[in-house]
Amino acid sequence: MRQQRRGIGMDATHLKEKIRHEMYEYFVNVIYLMLVFATFTTYRRLLLAAYDIRYTNYWVAVIEALVLGKVIMIGGIFRLGRGLDSRPLIYPTLYKAVVFGIFVGLFKLIEHGIKDLWNRETITTSLAQLTHDRLDELLANSLVVFVALIPFFAVKELGRVLGKQRIASLFFRRVEGDV
Repeated sequence: MRQQRRGIGMDATHLKEKIRHEMYEYFVNVIYLMLVFATFTTYRRLLLAAYDIRYTNYWVAVIEALVLGKVIMIGGIFRLGRGLDSRPLIYPTLYKAVVFGIFVGLFKLIEHGIKDLWNRETITTSLAQLTHDRLDELLANSLVVFVALIPFFAVKELGRVLGKQRIASLFFRRVEGDV
């Protein structure tokens, strides 16, 4: 009986550590993505301000970061791109950037669809606006996000190969002499 209790206690400790690790990973993902999306939102706001159009959808950037941060973690659970682990790091990095760039594009489509439904637009009107007005914006947004995800996944892949502790020490500790 004592061995069983110890086993349960060790499993609970392991589970707590795993949850703590997953929450930290999620936090890092969300912070990076919020910075990317908020920067893009700020750029859009400043660009549209030149035409006296107000744009302050920062909450959308936060929601996108929260959702995509979780999608990235789920992709990790399903080992997305792990078939490329033995290849040079550029392959899994670009693969993941493309896949999650597409996810961002899909989220943008859903976002526009929800806005249109909220504004009582019909589905046919919404699709017409998408193909006529929003397709360039959607493609530009996806391209910017794709490029922004390259360093994100590059650092993650380096952490996988070199170890997360080593990457953290390279970024957050003083480096003596030549690297």
